[in-house]
Amino acid sequence: MSVQLKKIKSPVIKELEEFNTFFYNSLKSKVSLLDTILKYIVKQKGKQVRPLFVLLSAGLNGQINQKTYRGAALIELLHTASLVHDDVVDDSMQRRGVFSINALWKNKISVLIGDYLLSRGMLLALNNKDYETLEITSEAVKMMSEGELLQIEKARTLDIKEDVYFKIIKMKTASLIASSCAIGAASVEASEMDQNLMKEFGENTGIAFQIKDDLLDFSTDITGKPKGTDLKEKKLTLPLIYALKKADKSEKKRIINLISRHHKKKDTYHTVIRFIEENKGFEYAIQLMNEYRQKALDNLKPFPDNAYKQSLTELVNFTVDRKK
Repeated sequence: MSVQLKKIKSPVIKELEEFNTFFYNSLKSKVSLLDTILKYIVKQKGKQVRPLFVLLSAGLNGQINQKTYRGAALIELLHTASLVHDDVVDDSMQRRGVFSINALWKNKISVLIGDYLLSRGMLLALNNKDYETLEITSEAVKMMSEGELLQIEKARTLDIKEDVYFKIIKMKTASLIASSCAIGAASVEASEMDQNLMKEFGENTGIAFQIKDDLLDFSTDITGKPKGTDLKEKKLTLPLIYALKKADKSEKKRIINLISRHHKKKDTYHTVIRFIEENKGFEYAIQLMNEYRQKALDNLKPFPDNAYKQSLTELVNFTVDRKK
């Protein structure tokens, strides 16, 4: 864990331990194969950013309680399920620098694991009558699925405009972070206005987060996933969308043809990077990323100054300034 992230977690460090207990208990199974895979998932756990959003949002709006922990566990189960399913959809053999579930146990088992994680999360909410939490997360699942399908549809035609790009990332990425913040606020019975404000904060943060992810896919830094993944899958992201918009008709046609027919070649990757640089696509994406960062920070202004607000502010900056 980085020093910066450790500092961000400091106001809820004890609560994160409580959350981890909830999460680990939610993953236990008497089926040996399932238990083996679930232990592998736990061992490879990431930064736990989404549960952190839940806990900090709850702390900002009231007293963290058992409902908060259950909400954080549900979010992490849902997020983990989506990652397992994403690796199947994208045929990805690695996740965070180690073998993905489908690389080790193949697609059929991976799909079932994702389904199991999702069902455990839903049951956690149902068994405790956390209906509001369940409603918020169910809407996020719906949006994430729609966003993924819309992206697949656009990858087939290589026809995506900036407004469609933002629609996709709001559904695919921002919806879950927005739900995390809304669940945290709802778990401590914050007012409807404050819940909506936290949801908007999460959405703006999620958009900035995804633009950063798209930029990292073109960078030379270690990101934990193969370079140029988006291009290999014919996913047009903001830097490239802007560059195509700025280019003349013949150049645009050349680049689209290159991506369509030779998207898996290294030469294509480097040609596209040069094309984006020449048309200031990276500069434009960074500008918009910082605009959404500021929108998120502005969403926090009405709340009282305390350790939770400070950590949320630093968490927004962490998602944008990260190197991987």
